[in-house]
This record gives sequence, C-alpha cells and structure tokens, in this order.
Amino acid sequence: MLYTFSKADYAPRELADLLARLTTQDAVLLWQDGVLLALKYGDYFAKHSSQVYLFEPDIRARGLSALIQQKNKSFNRIQMPQLVQLTTRYFPQLAL
Repeated sequence: MLYTFSKADYAPRELADLLARLTTQDAVLLWQDGVLLALKYGDYFAKHSSQVYLFEPDIRARGLSALIQQKNKSFNRIQMPQLVQLTTRYFPQLAL
C-alpha cells in the first residue's frame, strides 16, 4: 500500500498509529505540505526511512532543502518519474 501524506498537521498519536501499521510491502509519500512532517515528526518516520519518500519539488518550493538534508538524510527524495513508479509499484493507495 502507498500512504500519501499531504498535510502538515496530524495528531501525534494518529500519525504513530498509522505508521505502526506499515509493513515491508508498504511505502509512504510525503508531498505538498506533508513534506513538513519530515521535519516536525522525523523520529516517527525514522524507523521506516527506507520506505519514506519526499517529493523534491515540494521540498524546494517550501525552501526546505537544507533543513531536510541536515535532519533527515536517510529519507528518499524523489522527482516526478520516481513518483509515477511508486504509484505503479504500490497499491492500493491511501491519501491521508
């Protein structure tokens, strides 16, 4: 399953519960304002860092490149072609 997060505000407990359900067959995409979650709740995602993808155009649009590089080097930063590949590889998709 592909979990996509597009908002910057989630209750910490709700976010922790959602991430606890992840399996090795799942992936997480942080895009739009969701890229802010990598800074705000980076520790929540760290356990699953190999499965977490951040959409590079949204990082740049918000001026977060340096901050994310400093704090969360282990997350996968992707462009549109890789995003398309994610959607074909992981299904169903759940927008949160």
